[in-house]
This record gives sequence, structure tokens and C-alpha cells, in this order.
Amino acid sequence: GGTSIGQAGEFDYSGGQAIKALKEEGLEVVLMNPNIASVQTNMDAKSDTKADHTYFLPVTPDFVEEVIKKEKPDSIVISMGGQTALN
Repeated sequence: GGTSIGQAGEFDYSGGQAIKALKEEGLEVVLMNPNIASVQTNMDAKSDTKADHTYFLPVTPDFVEEVIKKEKPDSIVISMGGQTALN
């Protein structure tokens, strides 16, 4: 059946906590997430789970390569959840 609201909440929470942990270590966080309704994409400046840079793009090889070329990250953390993981 279809995905219901909150079905992938544990992914959203774990992603937000990962952002928070990386920020606590003094790292700059670049987030690529196509789901604008995600807690991870919180744009509130006061949020401790806010990424430094957020890209609302499909997670496809071409878009990922574009972001990597622009941001030049030192490392990459990958996680899958939501509808992608449920499929």
C-alpha cells in the first residue's frame, strides 16, 4: 500500500541526530535530501539539526556529482530511508 505520514520517522530522526553530532564535532554539514517535508531539512537558524547547506534535489548520480563538485566535501555519509528504503 501507500506510504502514510510518519512511516519513515525513525529515518528522519536518525538523520537529524547525525547532523547534530557532526555539527557538535565542528564539521560543516551539506545535506542532499529531495524531501522538503523532512525534519532534516529544517531551515530554522536556531535548530541544532540544521545543515549548513541544503540541496533539495533528486538523489541521482548526476545531481550528486554536481553537489560534490560544488561543495568539495572531505567525506560523505550516506543514509537511505523514507519511500526509497520502503520500495
